[in-house]
Amino acid sequence: MAIKPTILITLIFLLANSVVSQQSDLESDPTSDCTGRLIYIRRLPTQFNTDLLTNCSEYPLFDDFCPYLANHGLGLKTHNRSHSWYRTDPFMLELIFHRRMQEYPCLTSDPESADAIYLPYYAGIDSLRYLYGPDSNSSFEHGLNLFQFIRHFDSPHIWGRNSGHDHFLVMARPAWDFTQPLSNDPPIWGTSFLELPEFFNVTALTLESRAWPWQEQAVPYPTSFHPPSAAFLQSWIVRARRSRRTTLMAFAGGGGVSQSPNIRRSIRLQCENNSTDMVIVSAGYSKLCEFVDCSNGICEHDPIRFMRPMLQSTFCLQPPGDTPSRRSTFDSIVAGCIPVFFEEMSAKLQYRWHMPDDQYGEFSVFIPKEEVVFKGLKIVDVLMGIPRAEVRRMRERVLELLPRVMYRKHGTSVDWRTKIDAFDIAIEGTLQRIKSRLKQLAAQ
Repeated sequence: MAIKPTILITLIFLLANSVVSQQSDLESDPTSDCTGRLIYIRRLPTQFNTDLLTNCSEYPLFDDFCPYLANHGLGLKTHNRSHSWYRTDPFMLELIFHRRMQEYPCLTSDPESADAIYLPYYAGIDSLRYLYGPDSNSSFEHGLNLFQFIRHFDSPHIWGRNSGHDHFLVMARPAWDFTQPLSNDPPIWGTSFLELPEFFNVTALTLESRAWPWQEQAVPYPTSFHPPSAAFLQSWIVRARRSRRTTLMAFAGGGGVSQSPNIRRSIRLQCENNSTDMVIVSAGYSKLCEFVDCSNGICEHDPIRFMRPMLQSTFCLQPPGDTPSRRSTFDSIVAGCIPVFFEEMSAKLQYRWHMPDDQYGEFSVFIPKEEVVFKGLKIVDVLMGIPRAEVRRMRERVLELLPRVMYRKHGTSVDWRTKIDAFDIAIEGTLQRIKSRLKQLAAQ
């Protein structure tokens, strides 16, 4: 499916022209308590955001991402009658976030009064020309044009007053994709955006952070679930709570086909040994393991492939892949399926704002991958050893987490105003982080 660039720019994204009017409208709302929460959106030229979308079909090694630009980055609906489900690509988070920022109730048109400053730069999309396009040998230049603009050409005092400590942006890829050392010649993989001294002070919201996240903070991967109202959210939670869990555990993913020992191979082998014994039957399960083969990205934009098995499973296995974290973690939470982690970098050390790291035992299971791969620990034995009452409590806790890790649809009804989602938590965390940094600077 191709989208003409002119139509794409005209009909899907009118962001730059709408920000100013919405800022003034929201500022006049006397019911908004915006103390310490004012955000100014920097007016970047379209070359840094919407213009980048016109090249959506020019990266064959990545994908033609034109179909996923619809609905401000949510993608097309899974079917015409759907209200909450979309074919969402997680790398479109920059678009989703930009659209939601326009509805933020505490925008200001005065940068001097702002507590934080948002850069609507589509960093992940701009990185494609360095990762998959013609500029792969110039990846150290990623971000330099942006810095020149905000530091020298557009009201330099906005940046200079706090040396960028009050600025933040969204980078819809793992942080590793932006941390290639400047000394690498020739470049290996990734761009050097987060290695540039010019951006050391900026807060970057990424899909996955490093173990030492000074600059970045991980935020949830977008799933395909974007309810337009609290009623649709509650209806889905009821469905997930009542779903019959006839399978003990499910794994949706690829890999694990090589002969070298690794956690995905161990999971595949255990799932293939899918015999149903009396222990499983007596526990109320008809199947030990459901394996959903998502090799070559076939599940990425088709949530029906994996959501139904997740709804029917008690536990969802979340082994690391190319990087520690997975979108599937959040898919499983949406399905009310208890996530099973095999290393702490997969989630516990990533998403502290959205899933507090001191509560993981309440909604997830941790099994060290070394125990499974090298010591022969059976995952099924661990999961079957959890008392039923504890399983019920864990599932209820998962469903309580669901609103915190999903991104609701933009332009939604008034009943959302008292609710929070992944966007709201990310904004609040960013504001607190910037406040803390500025306080430290003032004390020096």
